[in-house]
Amino acid sequence: MIEMQDELQDDVLVLSPTGRIDGANAKEYEDTLLDRIKAGNSKILLDCQRISYISSAGLRVLLMASRRAGEAAGSLILCEVQDQVHDVFKFSGFAEIIQIHDDRDTALEAF
Repeated sequence: MIEMQDELQDDVLVLSPTGRIDGANAKEYEDTLLDRIKAGNSKILLDCQRISYISSAGLRVLLMASRRAGEAAGSLILCEVQDQVHDVFKFSGFAEIIQIHDDRDTALEAF
């Protein structure tokens, strides 16, 4: 079971997951993100400060959520990404596809 806090800041849904995003829970993350987008939350900020690991399955989930949010006239933005997770984004090329900001305030301004 995934652990994720959520809050609404203006019209941006801020999600703060904890732990790992990998093959064991990627489907649950996918369902959660896509359900939120379907419910009308197309501007999503994923605060990654408590994410310790992301696998290729997790990257696929974020890519899909980013595309769906874009189709709904929104976007998926990441912030507070830990170094080891940021390296995965950087080396996989995802840092060029999904916006990553150092802190929450800067990320919120990007919407």
